[in-house]
Amino acid sequence: MSPGAAEFTETVSRFATGVTVVTVQDDRDDVGSTVSSFTSVSAEPPLIMVGFSAESYLCEVIDTQGTFAVNVLGEGQRAVAGRFSAEGRPSARLLLASEPHRRGEHSGALVLETAIAALECSVRQRVEAGDHVVYIAAVETLPAVGTQRPADARPLIRYGSRYRALG
Repeated sequence: MSPGAAEFTETVSRFATGVTVVTVQDDRDDVGSTVSSFTSVSAEPPLIMVGFSAESYLCEVIDTQGTFAVNVLGEGQRAVAGRFSAEGRPSARLLLASEPHRRGEHSGALVLETAIAALECSVRQRVEAGDHVVYIAAVETLPAVGTQRPADARPLIRYGSRYRALG
């Protein structure tokens, strides 16, 4: 017997994941969302995978634009993660008004200066998967962000349906 959605969600919440904010430059505005369904797929060529609810406006914009930025959040960025996951959230630009950011050179999407890592990507493949859409994307650039050495960076993680610091 297959598990129900609630039971499945509870079970997979026991798997720790990193937390990212994905941003896209729309012709009218900037769009973004907190995403924990992100992973590397290949080093040669550099490919990543990211998934979103099929009903999200973000999917519509990514389908149109074909490019986006992934901002990997650090432990001090719980508020950023919360703002980008809130229902009815305003423009990504407004959500980042108090955060240092710039436009990515490849995607034009917003890149957080304080992220612990950032990637600008171009969609290579779109896969419908249940109630989500999974994008396989080529990593076009790795914008310089953060002030810490990678070994010193402390990521924000999601575990048990909560944002947590590693450690």
